[in-house]
Amino acid sequence: MSSRPTVDVPTAVLRTLSPRGKVAVAVGTYLLWALTTWTLEGRLLTLQRPEATLDRLLYTGVANVLIGTLFACWIARTFVDAGFTTRARLGLRSVRRTLLASAVGAGAGVALYVAQGPPTTDPVVTLNAFSQVLPVSIAELAVCWLLVGGSVEAALRTRVPDAVARAGALVVASALFGLYHVAHSPPFNTVETIALLTVVSLGTGAFFFVGRSAYGALVFHNFLALFGVTSALAAAGRLAAYRAPVWPLLVTGVVALLVFVGAERVGWHGGVDTP
Repeated sequence: MSSRPTVDVPTAVLRTLSPRGKVAVAVGTYLLWALTTWTLEGRLLTLQRPEATLDRLLYTGVANVLIGTLFACWIARTFVDAGFTTRARLGLRSVRRTLLASAVGAGAGVALYVAQGPPTTDPVVTLNAFSQVLPVSIAELAVCWLLVGGSVEAALRTRVPDAVARAGALVVASALFGLYHVAHSPPFNTVETIALLTVVSLGTGAFFFVGRSAYGALVFHNFLALFGVTSALAAAGRLAAYRAPVWPLLVTGVVALLVFVGAERVGWHGGVDTP
């Protein structure tokens, strides 16, 4: 009996795709994620209905954890195994570098959050809101930057200098991130908000493509989202409901983070710190 590991058909197909084919798969995953977001959130105005616990769990679990995190990371892992890109280029580095980059991202995120004059700096309210947006931020990072951005950069590097490939991937990832908010409920689906989010998300892209840290980009990006969410909660008069620990939000945030850590650590064969 052969001892060679078996490779399932979908994985084998993904590995043999051309660079353009891999980019097409990444963009297709983005479209699936955006469509699922609209179906479970934007269409139903889920984020505007805090009492809709089941709808929120369904949206978070399917759109952001199942598709936006697990499925996106599986495709990215397959691309790494095929030699299309590397873990390091996707910002997945050693534990030491990850912790350092996360600290830098947190510091920059807190400074930016405070500088914008947020509606609250209450630590409990902030923690609840941070946990609420974390599953969404993880999916946004995994789909827009890690998968699509990483694929675009890898494809461009075969044709243009590395710096140009990085810049092109950064612009594409940020533009797709902004555009994806069409699938969300108000106020996030307005033209003004989409344009603002596209520009602001270039900071996330800088952490990802220049700093080469997925986790640093994630922490920084979540603080960007935190300001928008707390502002929306304040405008709707719902900040008071966040002044005590909201355990479903806290638990969901922790679970989503653990799922991402597992998805990016288990089963990858690309070098952690290779350039």
